[in-house]
Amino acid sequence: MIELKNIKKSFNDKVVINGIDLTVDQGEVVTFIGRSGSGKTTLLRMINALELPTEGVVYVNGETYSNKDKKSQIKVRKQSGMVFQSYNLFPHKTALENVMEGLITVKKVKKTEAEQQALALLEKVDLTAVKDQRPSALSGGQQQRVAIARALAMNPKVMLFDEPTSALDPELVNDVLRVIKDLANEGMTMIIVTHEMHFAKVVSNKIVFLHDGVIGESGAPEQIFNHPQTAELQRFLNMIREV
Repeated sequence: MIELKNIKKSFNDKVVINGIDLTVDQGEVVTFIGRSGSGKTTLLRMINALELPTEGVVYVNGETYSNKDKKSQIKVRKQSGMVFQSYNLFPHKTALENVMEGLITVKKVKKTEAEQQALALLEKVDLTAVKDQRPSALSGGQQQRVAIARALAMNPKVMLFDEPTSALDPELVNDVLRVIKDLANEGMTMIIVTHEMHFAKVVSNKIVFLHDGVIGESGAPEQIFNHPQTAELQRFLNMIREV
């Protein structure tokens, strides 16, 4: 489903990703963990060509892209749905219109059909009751669930989540995590960047610990959280437990 081969990324003279190989199988949920600045978000964004690697090759559902060919980047981008920590909703559109937007403008679905599909997706994330409200009237958790519904409207083969709960108040986190867990149970291929360690343990098939731009360790949640093999991972877990 997803294959990264010798991925490297530098910003000017600073190396942030330094030779990563990773495979994500169809239906697998992989979570990136690690300290801030370890390269998690940069690596995630290279999977759908929002960032371009300095070296290496990315494959998503059999498609790849080159740094100079924007059409190939768009082709890969269409394979995935991206959910950001800052929601990125259209403020002047209702929840329903936000979900409909991509269906109409990108997939060229007729308005009546787009509305039906968008309503079904809002029901999926338990937001039918607020379909006519604009983002400013919604809680952060509701806005994030609208963003998830909007990404799902594109019928992606993989969902990418960049710290989807980091901007939320603690009492709003569980609603968003429940939606992501439901997607995992349905077999959606997902890659998640998160600091929610308990959630990562419950929802993931594989945990990837990034440290200084490389994969420090990877394995099943039980292995990573209960039997760390490196001093770097042990220090990270100790730091998380002390917070």
